[in-house]
Amino acid sequence: FSGLDYLHNGCKPPIMHRDLKPSNILLDDNMHAKIADFGLSRTFANDVDSHISTRPAGTFGYADPEFMRTGNTNIKNDVYSFGIVLFVLITGRQAIVREGDESIHILEWAIPIIEEGDIQNIVDPKLQGEFSINSAWKAIEIAMSCTSPNAVVRPDAHQILAELKECLSLDMVQRNCGNTRAIDELVSCATISDTTS
Repeated sequence: FSGLDYLHNGCKPPIMHRDLKPSNILLDDNMHAKIADFGLSRTFANDVDSHISTRPAGTFGYADPEFMRTGNTNIKNDVYSFGIVLFVLITGRQAIVREGDESIHILEWAIPIIEEGDIQNIVDPKLQGEFSINSAWKAIEIAMSCTSPNAVVRPDAHQILAELKECLSLDMVQRNCGNTRAIDELVSCATISDTTS
C-alpha cells in the first residue's frame, strides 16, 4: 500500500490513480506489489482535500459511487477503491457478485454477513478456515473504513498503511503460536511499493 501512499503524499503535486483494482496491482518475482496503469491518473494542485470536477472514470464496482454520481474527485476516491480491493482479497469474490440471475456489489453481499459476525462465511473459502480470526477482522475493519459512504471519514494512506501493518502483526502472532498460516494477499497489500523503485 505504500505505493498509493507515495502517489498521494510523496509526489508533488499529489497524484490520484482513479482506477485502482486487482488487475492494476502487479506482483514482482519477490511477491512485492506494484501499482500499474496510470492512464486515468490526475494530479492535484496541492493539498489532499482539493476537489476537482472531471468526467467519471474508473472500473465499475471499484469506483467511488460519490465520484461516479457527482464527478467530484479527491484522493479519498482511491481509498474507496483500495477498500474494494481489500474486500476482493479477503473474500475471494469479484467486486460484482453474482447471486443467481442477479449481480450485486460486493458491499451489498458482505455487509449483512459482517453484521452477523460470521467471519467464516466472509473469508475466502479457499483458505479452508486456516487464517487468524483477529487478523481477518482487522482487515475487514480496514476495508469497511476505506469504503465509508462519507469520503471525509475515510482514512488517509498513512493510516491505512499503519493499520495493515497491525493486521499483519496479528497474523504473525497467530502463526508464531502455530495455529494458522498467513493470508498471502493481505501480506502483499501491506508491502505494496511505488512503481518507480
